[in-house]
Amino acid sequence: MFSLGTCSTEPASGLEWNHLDTNEVTLLSVCNLLLAEIAQRNGDVATFGSTESFSGERGSCCHPCGARCHPRGARPGCTQRHLCISALALLVLTAAVASGVAALALLPRAPVTRLCTAPNNRTGFLCDDRVTCVPASWVCDRVSNCRNGEDEQEQLCGDLPQSLPGYLVFYCSSPRSWVYADQRCNGMNDCGDCSDETWSWAACPPCGQEWWSCSPVHFEFCSCIPRRLCRDGIQHCRGWSDEFLCPA
Repeated sequence: MFSLGTCSTEPASGLEWNHLDTNEVTLLSVCNLLLAEIAQRNGDVATFGSTESFSGERGSCCHPCGARCHPRGARPGCTQRHLCISALALLVLTAAVASGVAALALLPRAPVTRLCTAPNNRTGFLCDDRVTCVPASWVCDRVSNCRNGEDEQEQLCGDLPQSLPGYLVFYCSSPRSWVYADQRCNGMNDCGDCSDETWSWAACPPCGQEWWSCSPVHFEFCSCIPRRLCRDGIQHCRGWSDEFLCPA
């Protein structure tokens, strides 16, 4: 916006305001305000566009070669005007940085993913420390399992199950019934109709090594019983397979 001229001992001509664009006029206005503040403190009056120095003398006060034209260096007003320009540049830089920070704040943030795998390959909820993985069924159980208690926050637990993330919930065959995701395929009849164990939507694998496949006689199991119940002298399977066929 401002260009350096050649060294001259002639007084620097004033800026022609009618040749300046809107941005230049605005910057000069701000500079004049700063200069007025400086002048008020020093008892002088000067404007950026005038050739009147703060000491009342005329000359090449703010001429680009002022320091070389005068053996004794630039006149006192020059230092203050250069200070004005520096302050103005700092103001513009600060505004640019603030605009950049504001733009970054408006950028969409990636949602926080709290899905994790808890012990025994169970669906879990990741705490704020990004290390602790709480089993899904421990969330909203009125016991803070995360260090900061984020697994019991009102936003998460205020309207169960709607307030829970979808990955923490499994809906039973009855629309009004639901269980936590880590209760699906755990061998237990958590839904009450075994839909969390035998329903096609549950997609449970066959009984594992720690289970015995049969038709249980007790309501708590669905299609398997724990092997620890085999050969205990009590019927757990129809046909008594848990007592006669299940290996000890």
